Amino acid sequence: MTQQIVIYQKQTVRFGGNRFMFQKAIIIGCPGAGKSTFARTLSDKAHLPLYYLDMLWHKPDRTTVDRNIFDEKLKEIVLQDKWIIDGNYGRTLEMRIQSCETIFLLDFPAEECLAGAESRIGRQRVDMPWIETEFDEEFRQWIIDFPKNELPIVYELLDRYKSEKNIYVFHSRADIDEYLSKIFS
Repeated sequence: MTQQIVIYQKQTVRFGGNRFMFQKAIIIGCPGAGKSTFARTLSDKAHLPLYYLDMLWHKPDRTTVDRNIFDEKLKEIVLQDKWIIDGNYGRTLEMRIQSCETIFLLDFPAEECLAGAESRIGRQRVDMPWIETEFDEEFRQWIIDFPKNELPIVYELLDRYKSEKNIYVFHSRADIDEYLSKIFS
């Protein structure tokens, strides 16, 4: 048995069988963990629109949009009836948590995230407006520091909203596969 953890499940909405469904979900976790891949799978299987925060924030010329424009676009998305939002962006995390029903946290070892981030270099991605050509040293360090610097803040927020939200924490890709097979079999 893998180590999938359901921290809290506020309510279960059933559509036949034992399937748990949701209308608004966020997927968070360290870069390279596979958030976007998981988000695409959920979006395809649940037939929900998917939004990548990286696509809202980054421009194709590798600059970023104005913070206010990003916030307005994100507010437009969370006001919709159905969505999956992929990405961290700590500054807006609590707003997204407040707006969603379900939270998926990919809490993978830093080594696995480093390997995942490195594997996508030179590949076209639907979740980024450019092709990464190198593994930026600052980005690599941010991934290494993610468990120490970012996860405590994330877990604090999850603890704060645990009675209101369905929260799933995955510690491996096997956990994700097990969840998907149970929900969408």
